[in-house]
Amino acid sequence: MARLYKLKPRLLNKLLCFGIIAFLTTGAHQSVKNILPAGDPDNGGLTTPDGFKTVVVADSTGLARHIAVNSNGDIYVKLRYYGNGQQGGTVALRDTNNDGKADIIKNFGNYKDHSSLANGITIRNGYLYYSSSLAVYRSKLIPGQLLPDEKTEMILKDDHEHGAHWHITKPMAFDSKGNMYVPFGAPSDACQDMVNSPGGQPGSKGQNPCPDLEKHGGVWKFSADKLDQTQKDGTLFATGLRSIVGMRWNLADESLYAVVHGRDNLHLLFPDLFSSWQSAVLPSEEFVKLEQGSNIGWPYYYYDQIKGKKMLNPEYGGDGRKEGEGSKYQKPIIGFPGHWAPNDVLFYQGNLFPERYKNGAFIAFHGSTNRGPYPQAGYFVAFVPFKNGVASGEWEVFADGFAGIDPIINVSDAKFRPMGLAEGPDGSLYITDSVKGKIWRIMYKGDKKNFGAQQLAAMEKHKLMAHIRTPDEAADNLDMKTKVAGQRIYNTYCTPCHQRNGLGDGSRFPPLAGSEWVSGNKRRLIEVVAKGLEGPIQVKGKPYNDLMPKHDFLKPEEMAQLLTFVRQNFGNTPDRVTVDDINRVLKK
Repeated sequence: MARLYKLKPRLLNKLLCFGIIAFLTTGAHQSVKNILPAGDPDNGGLTTPDGFKTVVVADSTGLARHIAVNSNGDIYVKLRYYGNGQQGGTVALRDTNNDGKADIIKNFGNYKDHSSLANGITIRNGYLYYSSSLAVYRSKLIPGQLLPDEKTEMILKDDHEHGAHWHITKPMAFDSKGNMYVPFGAPSDACQDMVNSPGGQPGSKGQNPCPDLEKHGGVWKFSADKLDQTQKDGTLFATGLRSIVGMRWNLADESLYAVVHGRDNLHLLFPDLFSSWQSAVLPSEEFVKLEQGSNIGWPYYYYDQIKGKKMLNPEYGGDGRKEGEGSKYQKPIIGFPGHWAPNDVLFYQGNLFPERYKNGAFIAFHGSTNRGPYPQAGYFVAFVPFKNGVASGEWEVFADGFAGIDPIINVSDAKFRPMGLAEGPDGSLYITDSVKGKIWRIMYKGDKKNFGAQQLAAMEKHKLMAHIRTPDEAADNLDMKTKVAGQRIYNTYCTPCHQRNGLGDGSRFPPLAGSEWVSGNKRRLIEVVAKGLEGPIQVKGKPYNDLMPKHDFLKPEEMAQLLTFVRQNFGNTPDRVTVDDINRVLKK
């Protein structure tokens, strides 16, 4: 400072002015960064509690799955596939002018199992962790740079032999001690023999003891930093878990939580024991706390949220009424209705939202595909309040309107489907959509002190909507007026995957509408239905890799009616399939 006194007054004044301007400019820049952007006039198309505002960050990033947000606000979204028009397995987004809209969007990431289903993505200790169905990778994040280092490290490889089995996606969670938790999902509803009876047959039995539990149907614990691990490098942490897509470590109580997909096909496989209504609403999607040694009960038991009990699966002698030894297995924190597809869970740590949201759990319900003959359900984001590490109240509807329609008859009717959740550095909640890759950012701009019953009551009314409420067994049955025999058979056995409009679910299950597999050679079509099919296959230029169970239990007359209906609808060639066609192919 002494040197400044020796400067000429005019020069000193210039320097001081420059310093003040620089200070003000820097301060102004910092304050702009702390100001939340405006919400969209239509609230991003969503309904949220009063005081919350929503801005659409991006409209169409691709088939988006999970999401992570860095401390500087950069966003990373895992895509379902690498390739197939997506240019890369991951999308990076940056908002450079703080208007809430991403103005830099770049794809990156390539890996060998590029055709498989991908989900998880997390930022940890300066690394971006992301996964495919068969591996967990990481790349070093470079300060100031949007894209991570091009070098990719393999953290975990699934070295099992997999056909077109289900539920092998690899979301991951990290604790505070350097451990990584990864689920290895199971390939069937209830441990049926997937080799000799792909997908299960009506009345099929479950294997006891279940051999799948040795390497599947649970969560394994690994080192978060060791490279090139396989399952044998980990230890079994929790078991009895059929399928997990959403899993998160809760820092508030240093515990692992997951949202678990329940089994399917109760009516399809056991029509004498379970009605189509029971199959639509059961079994529960479970929100569980997992500890070392937890056993949730799969494949022997499922949770009935209506009875509030673990029930014996029909593959093991259950009939919807038998409890067996279900009381020995861990019950969920909350049992949500069946087939809502909970695909992510997030414990809110920020201070932007009203205090009641602190440490509570947001759950994204991706939405059902197989509730027929009843409307599809889910397609919203719920909130579960927590206090002192324990759920402290009923679940609530937090964000709705993603589907843009109610009731939802076919999956393709839904405009958007909520998928991934992330918390931004300022406490904003980010939500991805899996249909087009839309990203929403939800902020709170109201009076936090006066937030309460009034705002929550308005959202409670959404529980009366068709995609959330329990359907009426008679009034909501979409098949009550169905008279065409082939259509009744189709609605019973085919709509869980291919949907009532024949368009599939847009991801796992292919369309029948305009499909070369339907309008092409009759022999191939008959063999697919009678003998089943295991991927990978191409339908209308898009890859699919799942199981088509064999339907050889259908009588030739029923199969002919079914295939005639399929070939004469959904814009396909109006060509019949006769009983003689069936018998010639199957040599009956």
